Amino acid sequence: MDTVYILWHVHSVDGTEDEKLIGVYRSEEDAGAVVLKLKDKAGFRETQDGFSIDRYPLNRTFWEEGFVIRG
Repeated sequence: MDTVYILWHVHSVDGTEDEKLIGVYRSEEDAGAVVLKLKDKAGFRETQDGFSIDRYPLNRTFWEEGFVIRG
């Protein structure tokens, strides 16, 4: 296996993005099955368009830059 599929759910709460990492799966089909299982549960039921499945290759760095701390 050289790729994983990450299932997210994102929706807005009082103008702030609420992001949930649901899980990491071996296949897109496995992640999709979890969406089907969760889509009728409280919260998810009202925000079904918030699910996304992202494909990531393993052993690769995705953030190679620094960042600015605000505050």
